[in-house]
Amino acid sequence: MTADPSRVRPGEADPAALSGYDGQPRMGFFTDTSVCIGCKACEVACKEWNMIPEDGLNFTGMSYDNSEGLSADTWRHVAFIEQRLPLGEQETSGARPASAGGGGAPVDLGMPSFDLPGAQTGEAERGDFRWLMSSDVCKHCTHAACLDVCPTGSLFRTEYGTVVVQEDICNGCGYCVPACPYGVIDKREDDGRVWKCTLCYDRLGDGLEPACAKACPTDSIQFGDLDELRERAAGRVERLHEEGITSARLYGDDPDDGVGGAGAFFLLLDEPEVYGLPPDPVVTTRDLPDIWKHAGVAALTLLAGLTATFVRRRG
Repeated sequence: MTADPSRVRPGEADPAALSGYDGQPRMGFFTDTSVCIGCKACEVACKEWNMIPEDGLNFTGMSYDNSEGLSADTWRHVAFIEQRLPLGEQETSGARPASAGGGGAPVDLGMPSFDLPGAQTGEAERGDFRWLMSSDVCKHCTHAACLDVCPTGSLFRTEYGTVVVQEDICNGCGYCVPACPYGVIDKREDDGRVWKCTLCYDRLGDGLEPACAKACPTDSIQFGDLDELRERAAGRVERLHEEGITSARLYGDDPDDGVGGAGAFFLLLDEPEVYGLPPDPVVTTRDLPDIWKHAGVAALTLLAGLTATFVRRRG
């Protein structure tokens, strides 16, 4: 089976086709963080549909973020990132943040802002805060290291190009946990098996969109044909740049990046590190072929040396 070349960009691999599937377009997520309101409806919908155990019931001290990050019991995580904007980029007559790109007319991003102490007294310390909110999820990488290291076949590639864990096959070895460059996969403490987003594989088979995307009230989480999502995302970034938000950029959509592009990519309003994302993710198993090759050469060299020594002694 081969992939339709018209659907694959130069340098891009079709993970489903490489796994033997054909005819199904690659599906994925586009998360537009510029319209995320932090409602956490996606987190709740994910837990309800997938029957994920409750978590996030402890006070974390991390703003309004009660779940802290992705884990075996949190497959969608909404981050609340508080930022104090530089004074040179703030609107002096109101509480709205100015252009996130630096310079230009102030732009209303629809984000809450707060006056700092001194605002009521007219002191110079007045400033604004803004929240960067982002719903994180498994990236469903084109080149997925977790698939490379799984010894039982618990992790597999679906016909939609996504990566799914079969919990009834997982033996809890944990090799996939450090293999993930995004730190997505996690073990559940009670049984030792790993869990992560499946992109609602069971819903896709019935023609339904994933629960998180269905529940999102602002369309921050968009699901669909990955090629169409990429076109839509590029247009969205262009519009934001025209509005003066020059910091807007896409993350995970590049097929030439270290994981061959992601099946779940994001529109960010700041550097990836601000959101807790690696700036240059790399598939952690990329060097395995060379490692095995060098190990094989070393083993053959050692065997040849031992053989020569044995022959000399026999002679």
